[in-house]
Amino acid sequence: MKYSWNRYLDPYRGKIFNGDWPTLTQIFKMTLDKFPNRICFTKFSPNRFSLTYKEVYDYLIKVSSYLKENELEPGDKVAINGKNSIEWAIAYLSINFAGGVVVPLDNQLTIKKVKQLATYSDCKFMIADKNILESLDKEDPSFLKSLNLCMTLQGKNENYKAMMDSTPKELFEPYDGCEDDIAAILFTSGTTGNEKGAVLTQKNIVSDVFQAKDDQFLQLDETDILYALLPLHHSYCCTAVLLVSVTFGSECVFGHGIVVSRMVNDLTKGKVTVFMGIPLLYNKLLAGMMKEVKKKGFVTNSIVHTLMFINGICKKYFKINPFRNFFNKKLLSKVGFDHNRILICGAGPLSPKVFHQYQQLGLDFIQGYGLTEASPILALNPISKFKIHSVGKIFELVDAKILNPDSNGVGEIAVKGPNICQGYYKDEENTKKLFDEDGWMKTGDLGYLDKENYLYLKGRAKNIIVTEGGKNVYPEEIEDLFQLHPQVDQVLVRGYQEKKDVPAECIEAVIYPSEDYFKEKKDKINEEMDEVIKLVNKELSGYKKIGKVTIVDKPMVMTSTKKIKRNLVNN
Repeated sequence: MKYSWNRYLDPYRGKIFNGDWPTLTQIFKMTLDKFPNRICFTKFSPNRFSLTYKEVYDYLIKVSSYLKENELEPGDKVAINGKNSIEWAIAYLSINFAGGVVVPLDNQLTIKKVKQLATYSDCKFMIADKNILESLDKEDPSFLKSLNLCMTLQGKNENYKAMMDSTPKELFEPYDGCEDDIAAILFTSGTTGNEKGAVLTQKNIVSDVFQAKDDQFLQLDETDILYALLPLHHSYCCTAVLLVSVTFGSECVFGHGIVVSRMVNDLTKGKVTVFMGIPLLYNKLLAGMMKEVKKKGFVTNSIVHTLMFINGICKKYFKINPFRNFFNKKLLSKVGFDHNRILICGAGPLSPKVFHQYQQLGLDFIQGYGLTEASPILALNPISKFKIHSVGKIFELVDAKILNPDSNGVGEIAVKGPNICQGYYKDEENTKKLFDEDGWMKTGDLGYLDKENYLYLKGRAKNIIVTEGGKNVYPEEIEDLFQLHPQVDQVLVRGYQEKKDVPAECIEAVIYPSEDYFKEKKDKINEEMDEVIKLVNKELSGYKKIGKVTIVDKPMVMTSTKKIKRNLVNN
């Protein structure tokens, strides 16, 4: 079968690579061949600094050669730990150029955990921000000394070489390898705190990049500018932003964490056309824009929402965007989205109401679904044929099925495909649990498929609540209904046992109120939360209604992609 990505790959088959898929090193060579002088990486701190593809390639050769001089052999593990930066991206690609295996670590981990995971994954090298190396040195000086080489990403320390200052005695050719080589070991942060290292091959990652770029999904090219805001150690941003960028010759602008003022500055100066975020961020940006509109008074508020309604109809049915320029000037420019073509949401389901309002503002909004073990994307909503309640259409090369579906077709989602991981590093027990006897990977997520292979999520299997009437309740569905209520900063829905002698569960909402919203009216928290619960309950069937509310005075602990760690919320 002919796939759209073959037009990128076919000219280089038998020349730069053999087999079905190139490696990440070979991909960069292909892009360099086409776009040597295009901008590859950019940062604003505060002034603009950019590198072309040729300049990045020169750094990759220098760093990878220096790693080889320090005895890096193909298959050796290299830990990266740092904030998003050009240096982080160069480290990732350089390790591949040297034939190593990348082990990206969460920059928010404790120093003890960094050492633990680096040791567990058999890392012989570490490239990290200056403060990480200094803290490791203070915690256990013998640990860093046991490694072949340590280099700093950002910041300088007289004890460690700055990666960008690598000075090899000779320059080596890049290590091409093959599609079955291990490219990375990614530790899942998860919501339980039990990290497992997903082993991803070159084929796993590269096939996922090209499936995402299929003509029906991410319609982008070398003229696009992407924004790496979410943590790069997470497969979502690393694959869908960094690796998609370098595969197709786009420009990648590096963000500095979810600080809205800095983000807007980067988006505006960088003229970003493709933005990827998480539900929490999209909710806040939309709420901020709508709040400003409401401040203008009833008439202005009515006009804007009327124009949004008309624009949404025109965009959906007639493929025209009559009021986009108006929205650019009055709303989208305030959050840096005035140059944007595509918004992508992942790492959790977004409320269909939020999805719909961004579409009405003239933006193509795509939801996706995936997990680290799938490199990570399994489904995306096509721009030309999106379904607002779906998290997307299953990729072309991915087979998906529903295990043990109930009467509504809901069951655990299981998948097969070239992007599915090999299992967990040095963990036979959890690897065995990950796959069924026929080799299907069990995602742990509940959902159903429609006739066109679009996926609809219900929630995590382990979070399901069973009521006294034997009904299944999916907490995530209820949590989604809070997304448009600015009074709520965090919400976790769970079951609780009301009667000791009845094993069934009732519904509880644990809420951390918005500090900004209640800054000047803390005495109104209980009153306003009662109103929010009433509004949410109106949208729920009887057996799903919230019967108990617990308001907490401290934020609940979250993962780097802003998912609440459920096991750390007190009972």
